[in-house]
Amino acid sequence: MLLLQPVTFEDACEFVRQHHRHHVPPVGHKFSIAVADESKVVGVIIVGRPVARHLDNGRTLEVTRCCTDGTKNAASLLYGAAWRACKALGYRRVVTYTLASEPGTSLRAAGWRELYKTPGKSWSVPSRPRIDKHPIGQKTIWEVIE
Repeated sequence: MLLLQPVTFEDACEFVRQHHRHHVPPVGHKFSIAVADESKVVGVIIVGRPVARHLDNGRTLEVTRCCTDGTKNAASLLYGAAWRACKALGYRRVVTYTLASEPGTSLRAAGWRELYKTPGKSWSVPSRPRIDKHPIGQKTIWEVIE
């Protein structure tokens, strides 16, 4: 049986460090939620302000990390819980991104819908060079709205 539980940002980030396939932990968050089986935490979800400025309208949040150890149904349970928590806090929309190679099964199971595919690109520009530490290929943006 899987149960939701509170988790500190630090503990959620450590879980991401240990288990995420292609991302490091985010810099900050609004809140995080864990899911555990009878013996240990099997997944975390971290929710924060949208990374894209045009989405940051004060009523939208973004799932910046969802990470599990592969336990069945853990990810969809976390996505559903994140949306319920956001709604309870007065937010009207939550977005997230997946790699184009990821099918989004857990998101669909939790009631999210696919919006579109982003072109995928680097954040590095001549006026502000950066080292990309994340996949820069095409991504799918998902949303759940009130």
